[in-house]
Amino acid sequence: MVAARLICGVDEAGRGPLAGPVFAAAVVFLPGRRAPNGIADSKLLSARRRERLEGVIKERSLVWGVASASVEEIDTLNILRASLLAMRRAVESLRLIPDEILCDGMHCPDFAVPARAIVDGDAKVKVISAASILAKTARDAEMRRLHERFPQYGFDAHKGYPTPQHLEALRRFGVCEAYRRSFAPVREALERA
Repeated sequence: MVAARLICGVDEAGRGPLAGPVFAAAVVFLPGRRAPNGIADSKLLSARRRERLEGVIKERSLVWGVASASVEEIDTLNILRASLLAMRRAVESLRLIPDEILCDGMHCPDFAVPARAIVDGDAKVKVISAASILAKTARDAEMRRLHERFPQYGFDAHKGYPTPQHLEALRRFGVCEAYRRSFAPVREALERA
């Protein structure tokens, strides 16, 4: 009898924001078992629904891992390479080696096992959707922690994305250490200062 293959889904959260780390998650479900109900691309779910599913995914997966790349790494490497680094770290944190890795998007990091990039994978493949939920909930938790340190920016509300309110706070209060200095609105705020 052939052993069931272990498929790992990988996704990231936080490529677009002006502040905070980029997060990635890796999830492996038990072969032959259906994914938990309600799993979908994290962008289509409410924050409350994501948080509820986070616990279900962690409980029902064979293994899972979450990792990040720092603001400094984003500014040094660029956001794409930092995202791939976070993805690699998430997979490396797993306590087993999967047979194949499925990554959301157009790019895969270099892994020691076969890997495929799947455009819109977070909407098409349940194990990638599960990874998208873990990455998003971890990043949102980090943005709430940053809000406690820097409440004037409203990180708990916009999560670092360049909303009008966020851009106004950036103009008003300047650039703190949570910001990605390589991103244009932050660079412009530094030049104005």
